[in-house]
Amino acid sequence: MAIEVELLEKSFDLIAPRGQELVDRFYDRLFERAPSTKTLFEQVDMDTQKSSLLAILITLRESLRDLSVVAPDLGELGARHVEYGAQPEHYPVVGSVLLETMAEMGGSAWKPEYSSAWAEAYKVVQDIMLEGAAKREQERQPT
Repeated sequence: MAIEVELLEKSFDLIAPRGQELVDRFYDRLFERAPSTKTLFEQVDMDTQKSSLLAILITLRESLRDLSVVAPDLGELGARHVEYGAQPEHYPVVGSVLLETMAEMGGSAWKPEYSSAWAEAYKVVQDIMLEGAAKREQERQPT
């Protein structure tokens, strides 16, 4: 299924002015929903992490019309997440929490079709990152 670029752009632009609040709330919600993920961030400066997530979301927003531009970076991001201890089962939780948080930030202006469009887009991003993670895992296997 093709991603709904116009819906993604419109909905992201709706919440972008509250970007810092979005990432703050996202991590609070993630750690509530999936406490085991908190250990992945024990050695991380959370202000830097939040800034990185927001930068990735902005880059994704700017690349929606040609995801091939960011696909290599997303694959490498997935590979790096292996080093951080991220597991494939973390990805659906992260996606769910991100979408819920985006909808919360959008408030009454957020439409159900925005959530559907972001779910599709997240699936694409997740698949690219998991492919990068799988490649890294293979590289780590002793020969």
